[in-house]
Amino acid sequence: MTRRVVMIVLVVLLSISYVWGQEADSSLLNLERLYSTSEFSQERFGPARWIDDGKGYTTLERSEGEHKGRDIVRYESKSGKREIIVPAARLVPEGDSTVLRISNYEWSEDKSRLLVFTNTKRVWRLNTRGDYYVLNLKNWKLEKLGGEAKPSTLMFAKFSADGKKVAYVRENNLYVEDVESHEITQLTFDGSTTIINGTFDWVYEEEFHMRDGFRWSPDGEHIAYWQLDAEGVGEFYMINNTDSLYSKIIPVQYPKAGTTNSACRVGVVSSKGGETTWFKVPGDPRNNYICRMEWADNSDEIIIQHMNRLQNKNEVMLGDIKTGEMKTIFVDEEETWLDAVDDWKWMDNGRYFTWVTQRDGWRHVYLISRSGEEVKAITPWDFDVVSILNIDDKAGWLYYIASPDNPLQRYLYRSRLDGSGEAERLTPMELPGWHSYQVAPNSKWAIHTYSSANKPPVIDFVELPKHKVKRTLVDNAKLKARVERIKKLPREFFRVDNGEGVKLDCYMIKPYNFDPTKKYPVLFHVYGEPWGQTVQDRWGGSGYLWHVLLAQQGYIIMSVDNRGTPSPRGREWRKCVYGKIGILASQDQAAAVKEIGKWDFVDEDRIAIWGWSGGGSMTLNMLFRYPDLYHVGMSVAPVSDQRYYDTIYQERYQGLPDVNAECYTNGSPITFAHQLKGKLLLVHGTGDDNVHYQNSEAVVNALIRHNKIFSFMAYPNRSHGIYEGKNTSRHLRELLTWYLHENLPAGPLPQ
Repeated sequence: MTRRVVMIVLVVLLSISYVWGQEADSSLLNLERLYSTSEFSQERFGPARWIDDGKGYTTLERSEGEHKGRDIVRYESKSGKREIIVPAARLVPEGDSTVLRISNYEWSEDKSRLLVFTNTKRVWRLNTRGDYYVLNLKNWKLEKLGGEAKPSTLMFAKFSADGKKVAYVRENNLYVEDVESHEITQLTFDGSTTIINGTFDWVYEEEFHMRDGFRWSPDGEHIAYWQLDAEGVGEFYMINNTDSLYSKIIPVQYPKAGTTNSACRVGVVSSKGGETTWFKVPGDPRNNYICRMEWADNSDEIIIQHMNRLQNKNEVMLGDIKTGEMKTIFVDEEETWLDAVDDWKWMDNGRYFTWVTQRDGWRHVYLISRSGEEVKAITPWDFDVVSILNIDDKAGWLYYIASPDNPLQRYLYRSRLDGSGEAERLTPMELPGWHSYQVAPNSKWAIHTYSSANKPPVIDFVELPKHKVKRTLVDNAKLKARVERIKKLPREFFRVDNGEGVKLDCYMIKPYNFDPTKKYPVLFHVYGEPWGQTVQDRWGGSGYLWHVLLAQQGYIIMSVDNRGTPSPRGREWRKCVYGKIGILASQDQAAAVKEIGKWDFVDEDRIAIWGWSGGGSMTLNMLFRYPDLYHVGMSVAPVSDQRYYDTIYQERYQGLPDVNAECYTNGSPITFAHQLKGKLLLVHGTGDDNVHYQNSEAVVNALIRHNKIFSFMAYPNRSHGIYEGKNTSRHLRELLTWYLHENLPAGPLPQ
């Protein structure tokens, strides 16, 4: 036999030995343990709600009584004193024997009533419709809202300020219900499949994260709400072939890049009913977005963010609820794109609000006066503020997440609201990794979650600003012990140069028995779009453990964050990809592979790549654009042609397709399908309402046209997450693992 044949046989035998070995050693992972058991699941906590300005909080805990379910428990912040304030036994509807399953809950202002969300159903990504019950804590009366409404049709129910009424959306109309008399007042009457009141269409929900589309006024007299008119929006048809004898068509109002959007407007209506006053927002409502709206710290005005279709101009406008007149008080503009601002909070009795913008090169917090005449940066340092957590107006502190020295990590900081002094890190230096916080309104306490790349999460209750741990809420001790028993090496972080002097963040997971004198195959995990980082110093759950499994079997796992990913590395890092989506990222990824391929322990002849969604697109891009670098690719739910994706996302980063046609063509992997040389596995759910199955069908046609051989797996009726149905998640990972072993044998070879 030739030397190459001998080497291939050796690699295959080594690969088989790795797989067989995992059956005999419990310290080696297998897919059954990861995806068919709860062995590596995390402990639950919450959802928690601060009460009494942070003097206490409530959470859900498994009931120890005769009724199965969860109690609502109150803890005193300072002492930790525990009290069951709503036993599960009180959450059994009359005439039933089953405790309500609490998906979410809300307290009335005086804590005399509890609003419970249950029996939930999925709307696109999340379960946002269901049934609502109100529990009166004075007499323990539990009553369902909605009158004769169909089951699981209410959305976003919430109390008025006095707790006497609840407003909700039902089948695209707004209603108000008196919690004592249960008298229902219908506020809108034109809701239909195309007129959407109080909630949103597919694209607003997906790309602006907008679901709850109405707001009670602070005095409870009015409700401000969005209305979308989806007439003229293209319908994409998905087909369900498997749930009945005949196929069923599922239409989705989905505006693809360059096509017609829903018209959007905002109005205000009395909570007692009557005519809606529509705000006089300028411009074409189909070619502008109202991407945020709140009451302007009073009951007479609303404040909105009005963004143009290119999403590079955001006008902050105040609206008078009596006349509907709008006044622009601040304009944010960019040559590339802007993001909707969630961190805008009123302070100083409504005289100022906070704003986050990147106009000076970093994501900084500003104070803007109500008139818009004063605009002042209050975090003037050379680092990005990731998000605002709390504003202590009385003491003059701003609490926020940042990581000035390491973009792979997140920490709690605070600084003065007047911009003086220095930024103060509150997270202890001895806890490197990823930190998130639920800060109390009084800023004295926080529920703190900490993990790192190699450590499962721990949740503590801490006292601020000293960050003193008062008690541990979740230690994940069982999970930690199980993870510690696994044979593995720590995930390593490093940087590589892209050839232009730009350092790209990377991670690497080596086999537990790594031998630096041998050469190993490498599997790259990729995302690469402006929507997500893969290289983070945080716990990665089952996805991380699957990568550890592959490393145990003889692969090195790596990931690279190219320019344009949302890392806190400054404006230029994030925005340089405008008009170059799919292009610049591919160049950076290829440059990293070329550099890493020079390492002695990397086998340049065994390089694979895999990714999901935007990562699926990048996988196709890398396999098609750089066919000599990558030998195997596994692409899950990819966008193959950018024209097939939605208006808000794709136009945000690429402009309009009729203006920037070349950007769309050159950024789409399907353009380069004819260059495929390596092995490709393409996977898609046929019920994907986000990245349509059309994308994979289109690239299949292109590959057929160019006589390229590939593998293809369709998951019937599965959505973008490909998890619906028994055993689906495990089957997908089995498929990916099998395909990798079949086409890129595991294990080391001599250098």
